Amino acid sequence: MKGPLDGVLVADFSRILAGPYATMLLADMGADVIKVEGPRGDDTRTWMPPVRDGTSTYYLGINRGKRSIALDLRDEGDAEAARELARRADVVIENFKPGGLDRFGLGYDDVRTANPGVIYSSITGFGTGAGRDVPGYDLMVQAISGLMSLTGDPDGPPYRAGISVFDVMAGNHAVIGILAALRHRDATGEGQRVEVNLLSSALTGLVNHSSAYVAGDVVPYRMGNAHPSVFPYEPLPTKDNDLIVSAANDGQFRKLCEVLGIPEIADDARFATNADRTANREELRPLLTEKLSTRSAVEWFDLLVAAGVPCGPINTIDGGFAMAERFELEPIVTVGEGERAVPTTRHPIRFSRTPVSYALPPPELDEHGDEIRKWLGEKDG
Repeated sequence: MKGPLDGVLVADFSRILAGPYATMLLADMGADVIKVEGPRGDDTRTWMPPVRDGTSTYYLGINRGKRSIALDLRDEGDAEAARELARRADVVIENFKPGGLDRFGLGYDDVRTANPGVIYSSITGFGTGAGRDVPGYDLMVQAISGLMSLTGDPDGPPYRAGISVFDVMAGNHAVIGILAALRHRDATGEGQRVEVNLLSSALTGLVNHSSAYVAGDVVPYRMGNAHPSVFPYEPLPTKDNDLIVSAANDGQFRKLCEVLGIPEIADDARFATNADRTANREELRPLLTEKLSTRSAVEWFDLLVAAGVPCGPINTIDGGFAMAERFELEPIVTVGEGERAVPTTRHPIRFSRTPVSYALPPPELDEHGDEIRKWLGEKDG
């Protein structure tokens, strides 16, 4: 069965993470993604360790489902092939510095002239205005946006998130924008430009913290693992390891107290509502941890989840995959066969009628160059 984006051709001029992550999601959904790389290939091919069979696992994790062609845009013949690809594409996606592709005839205006229906998606660090010349790296955006000021112990230094969270977020926003633009084109025949930048993705991604500032004139601060507006909503110690407990409403808190054997706490005036519990968290925390210390984190997880109380052990990555297996989410899919088989992480969306597919393993550099060049040379392509 064909995917929902079957028949959509994507010319992928992006590199590193945000763009390649976006185009991998599009490929999973059935789009034909042609990954255009420079002669040395995508930088992430060399970001190692870890490695699998000599290839960076970073690269492998965000490039399945694509075909690769290596083009040196400084060479006029290769640049012409790139322009022909853009002319035929439904979607062009790039994350060069603003204007970086213009000198090759691959900027939006040139591509739109040759291909009026094109959806042209640009991912930048800080937009195309006054921030156009600032390099866009996720760590920079974590610092500039304020995320690092929210991450870490209250009395300790700011910390980065453990992943390039805003690259991934911007990649997702690019996919959303592309799909919306394709819907508009289906209705009107019009193409358009779709612009995403990491800082805007970051500010919308800070959600309640952004709203605290914008709507409440409050600048949030680091609270470690605590939540500014909800308690309990943090790790609490058990007999062996910490357990995340997320009793975010009065009903969940009452169930928590019942399972812990202290139902009277839910009727205590100091803890009757979430606002009360948040204000009196220092009094409530030891009452909860005293009871939690009698069992292991795993034991409490089973008991509390059975009662409808959100909670979870703090796993390492292998534990996270094991939990997904336990929940029958089948988190790992193998792409390719034989020596080219590569285990990858399952696409996050499931479709009942147009399932995603994993047709191609992450490509070797220029693996499909000959067939793509031949196709681009055909007049009826």
